[in-house]
Amino acid sequence: MPDAPTTPELTLVMPCLNEARSLPSCIREATAAMAAAGIAGEIVIADNGSTDGSQALATSLGARVVPVTAKGYGNALRGGIAAARGRYIVMGDADGSYDFSHLPRFLEKLRAGYDLVMGNRFLGGIQPGAMPWKNRHIGNPVLSFIGRLFFSTELRDFHCGLRGFSADAYRRMNLRTTGMEFASEMVIKSVVLSLKVTEVPTTLRPDTRDRAPHLRPWRDGWRHLRFMLLFSPRWLFFYPGLLLMVGGAVLGAALLPGPLRLGNVYLDVHTLLFAAGSILIGFQAVSFAALSKYFTIRAGLRPPEAQFWLGKVSLEGGVIVGGALLLAGVLLWASALWFWRGHGFGTLQPAQTLRWVIPGTLCLALGCQMILTSFFLGVLRLDTRGDS
Repeated sequence: MPDAPTTPELTLVMPCLNEARSLPSCIREATAAMAAAGIAGEIVIADNGSTDGSQALATSLGARVVPVTAKGYGNALRGGIAAARGRYIVMGDADGSYDFSHLPRFLEKLRAGYDLVMGNRFLGGIQPGAMPWKNRHIGNPVLSFIGRLFFSTELRDFHCGLRGFSADAYRRMNLRTTGMEFASEMVIKSVVLSLKVTEVPTTLRPDTRDRAPHLRPWRDGWRHLRFMLLFSPRWLFFYPGLLLMVGGAVLGAALLPGPLRLGNVYLDVHTLLFAAGSILIGFQAVSFAALSKYFTIRAGLRPPEAQFWLGKVSLEGGVIVGGALLLAGVLLWASALWFWRGHGFGTLQPAQTLRWVIPGTLCLALGCQMILTSFFLGVLRLDTRGDS
């Protein structure tokens, strides 16, 4: 590797936790790749508390060791990236599974103006034994498909750990997570912020460690999926909630005039009750989608411009709509009571009275939910920052 100037062009950051067996070959491979391509660079080892002498090995091979006391994959990377001096940064695991001779192809795309350059292991090749069958044919394809669906990106390998980005783009991402979700947040934030993202082929090899990997496929796969779901409340809450509301409203409207026969199936007030419940649950899901989205904006996980229509919803408007629903519920209940009075407050046929009572109860519940949601959204909007 050429002598690194004060501000190298490229910094390679490798998180490390007891990687003494595989770390030296990774450093040598990266050093040789940068020297062959004439890249002015540095290698930063973000050590997360190794006890096997990884730090001394890294230093002896010309790398710069940055101790990171906070545990976790994301914390280690955050610490290493914070210490990076390069204009461009590439991150990759120190277990020998990634081919650091591919560094020039990442840097070429970064120089061309891309903000995030992802490695694609399915394009570059996955060597035998490098990835478990369930990860290769189920986990990664499914998670990558969900990522493309939720966030409208063309990336085919959503979770490749070898990736490069500019220091400026990293600052704009303002990443907050500290664990395995760090990798997903980086991709999602890049897409949400409309950064220029592309992929380059890279190779995945069997790791050369003499211990079990830190990665836990099912646990960490669920953590990535959970983060994508929470970061996309429209898919987790809004779309399912909207489907429940529309389906319940259509079925309820068909049942209000009277029983509905579909072939040999006879639908009546019992189905009307389930339709009302579907509307109520759907409304709660849609409300939660709005609240979740606003919270992610306030927490810095989404840019402020991601509010869209949410910024037009006011506390007063929500209270007015909720009040109208409450009034409608009271009127329907009053109509049911008047109907009962006409029958001397005696025994009634449920199929008749429930067509008043169920919609009335639904309107009352929706009105209360609308008012409570509006007030909670108002609480989230309170400016709790101290004076500047």
